[in-house]
Amino acid sequence: MPVEFLTDVQAEAYGRFVSPPSRRELDGFFFLDDADLRVVGRRRGDHNRLGFGVQLATVRYLGMFLADPLDVPGEAGDCIAAQLGVDVSCLAGYAVREKTRLEHQWEIAREFGYRDFADAERELAGWVDDVAWTTGLGPNAIFVDAIRWLRERRVLLPGVSVLARIVARERDAATLRVWADLAQAATAAQARSLPRLLDVPDGARHSELDRIRQAETAVSGVGMVRALSRVSEINALGLGRVDLSGVPQRRVVALARYGMAATATALRRHPEPRRVATLLATVRSLEARSVDDALELFDVLMTNDLLARAGRESRQEKLRRYPRLSKDAGRLAAAVGVLLDVLERDEPLALEAVWEEIESKVSREDLQSAVAHLTEVALPPDADADGEWRSALVERYASVRAFVPMLCGTITFGATADAAGVLSALRDLPRLLNARVTKAVPAGCLDARQVAVDIIPAGWWRRLVFKPDRPKGTVDRAAYVFCVLEQFHRHLIRRNIYATPSARYGDPRAQLLAGRAWQAAKGPAMNALGLPEDPGELLREHSAALDGAWRGMAESLTAGTVAHVGSDGKLHAEKIDAIPDPPSLLDLRRRLEAMLPRVDLPELILEVMGWLPAFTAAFTGLSGGRSRMSDLDLTIAAALTAHALNIGYVPVISDSVPALRRGRISHVDQNYLRPENYTLANAALITAQDGIDLVRRWGGGLVAGIDGMRFVVPVRSIHARPNSKYFGRRRGATWLNMISDQGIGLAGRVLSGTPRDSLHVIDLIYSQDAGRRPEVIVTDTGSYSDIVYGVITLLDFDYRPQLADLPDSKLWRIDLTADYGPLNQAARGKLDLTRIHRHWPDIQRLIVSIHTGAIPACDALRILAPGGTPTQLGDALAQYGRIFKTLHI
Repeated sequence: MPVEFLTDVQAEAYGRFVSPPSRRELDGFFFLDDADLRVVGRRRGDHNRLGFGVQLATVRYLGMFLADPLDVPGEAGDCIAAQLGVDVSCLAGYAVREKTRLEHQWEIAREFGYRDFADAERELAGWVDDVAWTTGLGPNAIFVDAIRWLRERRVLLPGVSVLARIVARERDAATLRVWADLAQAATAAQARSLPRLLDVPDGARHSELDRIRQAETAVSGVGMVRALSRVSEINALGLGRVDLSGVPQRRVVALARYGMAATATALRRHPEPRRVATLLATVRSLEARSVDDALELFDVLMTNDLLARAGRESRQEKLRRYPRLSKDAGRLAAAVGVLLDVLERDEPLALEAVWEEIESKVSREDLQSAVAHLTEVALPPDADADGEWRSALVERYASVRAFVPMLCGTITFGATADAAGVLSALRDLPRLLNARVTKAVPAGCLDARQVAVDIIPAGWWRRLVFKPDRPKGTVDRAAYVFCVLEQFHRHLIRRNIYATPSARYGDPRAQLLAGRAWQAAKGPAMNALGLPEDPGELLREHSAALDGAWRGMAESLTAGTVAHVGSDGKLHAEKIDAIPDPPSLLDLRRRLEAMLPRVDLPELILEVMGWLPAFTAAFTGLSGGRSRMSDLDLTIAAALTAHALNIGYVPVISDSVPALRRGRISHVDQNYLRPENYTLANAALITAQDGIDLVRRWGGGLVAGIDGMRFVVPVRSIHARPNSKYFGRRRGATWLNMISDQGIGLAGRVLSGTPRDSLHVIDLIYSQDAGRRPEVIVTDTGSYSDIVYGVITLLDFDYRPQLADLPDSKLWRIDLTADYGPLNQAARGKLDLTRIHRHWPDIQRLIVSIHTGAIPACDALRILAPGGTPTQLGDALAQYGRIFKTLHI
């Protein structure tokens, strides 16, 4: 193995055909255009022409020439032979003269612009350094990307060990630079105090770092108090003012992610720069994470507990009143029916006669009772029809009384102009709630002169805050507090009110790189993404590609093709009939199923643990020390089985086996099965999967699919949200998952409720546990938008969403004067490239901010289209995305 990060399989596959090229690869790399055929045609003899063509296609596909030019799959030789019109068997004669092979290689390099690696080595090293510095990708991922980088620039690949060592050297140097820069950012006092977080206090079982890493999950007012106290404790460490702008945010986030997962013992073993850098990044991450955890808890408390419960109580009250209301409405309907009948008569009746007719239907006493009751419960004309539940909400004031004074004193909030009044009212609540009770302002009331009257909406809130029976000059305290909280919650969800620091509830606009941080990140990130300073040449290339695609599509629309233009002028695709499974496949499936052994899940887990020591080693205890329990793998397998099958402990308990006793399984479950350990164990599985030859024949791990799965959450959870379409009357969450053509579970994320996948797809790509960085991203329609298309493409991914309703998908062109024949009407959208030019500096800053991790993509997409309406920058990104959407279709 040339370098330790490469597996034997990777080293052996380098610069070789490990499997026959796919149909797509044959079309992309082995197709000879007119210019190729002219160069090939200058050879004498069929065997020389065929050999020359094979070597040309080989260097395009592999990035290097083979020592034996005949060591190619039969499919490759057949493809070239068919295009040259020669018999593939003549290829054997190509190897007779050794010098011919070398002469052809020199000529191919000269004619098609291939360079020796020595000419580009320094440029590659700079590119690897930029990628490693800005992204922190693993060596395997950078190694694969380096091969692609060389291939795209027509640089002949060096030996595998040469390239691997360059990748390892530059990546290690970038990592050491990250640790050193972060460690130097802390003051001497901070560098001395940070390691104390790894100490275990007397009488405690866990370190201080372990304690502050644990988020509060109890959805209650008491839980909010504990969550806000955690925010205060972390802020008291005083690391929020340390300037980390000199290091890419993605590297800081990656280091913090490791610090959140690593044990205190493991962190103590690191050399000082890495230990200090990791702890600094972790605490800085915890400052934002603790705020996010507290506000997430507040969101769940308001949405699921307070607002939802008030809504349920209001509906129950309406149901309780329904029989009486129905009876009263029937009496009034009978009386009004008589009046309407009287109005239609030719001769008017005296009032006494009218009453006689009404009382023949319903008595006057019953009418008076019905009117009085309906007047009591009816909404005022200007009331919110859905606001009656607010009356029930006010009754739960005790749930929020304890944490409301802490909310603004602990977390720093900002607001847009639209929400400034609400935020000011929230900040004023602690003073109002602590005001002294007087005869003029008794308990349960607030001084009306002190409250922000202008933020109280008309309707139910005004009716509740200004209760008729309140003392003069006061407002109802509970109603006013909930009025402010409800509006604060609404603006917080829309990010009109935002927290600092925060990842999920921060101001997205402020998270974009700026100043020194932008200048430091811009060059390396733009180089890594292959984006130019001026978009002119890039857009000209895209324009030519789009024009060529339109013309090629127009030429291919002949009778009998799958695609055609309908009478409506739109592009249609015929339904593709399913191909029945051939008998050979059915036989293969039957034989394979018969070969699979029937094993219990615990036995399978134990066998995998035997194969992969790294899988078992990933499950470390909270204390961080080496476990003294024997047969720990057996207990972990039992706990994993209980969770995987959702069966609880009982079926896996065996009192006769010490490792399978209830107490031990419960202890291991609580202390060893943690999210960060699952991530490490999953990384071990993904890495091992990539080393299997059969798996590598399925694909290169470069095509990934992302989709969300909805699950009912049957217990109280901060991730559970209502959605009747998916969960009925219960609550649930979304598991967004990424798979590739090599394996499943590359990355996953729990999303509260059922948000649009498109907001989170990019963040998931950048947070995979292990495996190769995908090049092609496949999603369903729910994860698609023109803006998402533009952002993902600029981030150097090939985006291929499934697009429903093809005829209704708008197709775009750049040149309105171009003649695309039958497709002229289908190409009805006009792309305005000047918008992309005009906003290119802002596009650069946004894309680099996402790429370096300065801003989560989900927050960036929110500011690009607030309320569903694109901003000017969002429209420019949509213009860019439509180029590739049209090419994709």
